[in-house]
Amino acid sequence: MAEFVIKLADERGRVQEQTHVAASAEELRQRFTHAGYHVFHVHPKGGFGNRKKKTKLEPFLIFNQQFLTLIRAGLPIHGSLEMLAKNQRNPHFAGQLLNVTDRVKTGEALSTAFEAQGGFPVMYTTTLLAGERSGNLQEVLERFVSFQRISLTFRKKLTASLIYPTVLICIVIALFIFLITFVVPSFATLYDQMGSHLPWLTVELLAFGKQAQHKGPWVGLVLIALGFVARRYARTDTGRDLVDGVRIHLPIFGKIWIKYQVALFGRTLSTLLTGGLPLVPSLETAARSIASNRIAKAVFSAVVRVREGKNLADSLQATGVFPGVAIEMISVGEQTGALPQMLNSVSEFFEEDVETNLTAAMALIEPVILLVMGVFVVIILIALYLPIFSLGQIQQFSH
Repeated sequence: MAEFVIKLADERGRVQEQTHVAASAEELRQRFTHAGYHVFHVHPKGGFGNRKKKTKLEPFLIFNQQFLTLIRAGLPIHGSLEMLAKNQRNPHFAGQLLNVTDRVKTGEALSTAFEAQGGFPVMYTTTLLAGERSGNLQEVLERFVSFQRISLTFRKKLTASLIYPTVLICIVIALFIFLITFVVPSFATLYDQMGSHLPWLTVELLAFGKQAQHKGPWVGLVLIALGFVARRYARTDTGRDLVDGVRIHLPIFGKIWIKYQVALFGRTLSTLLTGGLPLVPSLETAARSIASNRIAKAVFSAVVRVREGKNLADSLQATGVFPGVAIEMISVGEQTGALPQMLNSVSEFFEEDVETNLTAAMALIEPVILLVMGVFVVIILIALYLPIFSLGQIQQFSH
């Protein structure tokens, strides 16, 4: 007998993970399947300790578009998957699809087969499960592809708006390092040979340049090590929570981040509800799809209230995280019986708001970066050439 971790959903759609002792994984799967549960996966305790490689959004969207086209044409699921696996350039993704194909051929559900691979979005496997239960796999796949297409387009817009400021900051840092580590030490050598009295600003800058030249590589190594440790720490639960807290409290960008996450939450929840999944499991899946730890925790706390019979708008309002506009729109959607449509409207509203605010913020930041760069360069140039100007004036007076 051994310990296994089983992930399952009951007849109400509530997803849970439990640890049980059984002779084999298959025996435990059969036990819960016969009891009326839907089993996602069973694995030995500690068996999934390694991080699964996540599938990139763009190739995954292309795969789903092709998969949907083949299903519409009437091809069987396992045949479609096998055909698409052969055409994949990424060997890891191709291997995953072949494994899914083998599992489907043996009678395993498509959602379970994808769940067992790891690395695929939680929303995707949940959407497949909803399609299998309702018998509308093609319809839910269409909605998921539409959701993915909108998400990818929006993400590309955000990335494009951040490229120029990022490049500008990198140029500023590179220019500053070049001036301090190469230009300033050259002037220090020149002034040492001259042996003249130097202004305090020049003295301080030359001393800083000499220290940077000698200790710069060690400082660089320390920063790289700290960056590596910080990245590993950011992957832990405590680290993710800390990073998310800093991100939320950033001036200007904190509100933009919250609005972006709310838009993602609304779009995800709308897609799941339209696919026929009940509200509670849809909320749980939407919470797991959110990148913000704090907003995800707020949604999970709202799930508890929804289970107690409270409506969604009041449950989300009690968290104190969601903007008032989103709460009001969701409340109207519940009252009119058009919650999925209203959630889409919430997403569109906040996506436009995020795009507008981010564009305005970037337009403000770019001149600030240029101004800061100009001030630093001017100070360095003044400090370096001040002794030369002073020397020229002295020579004029002597003549």
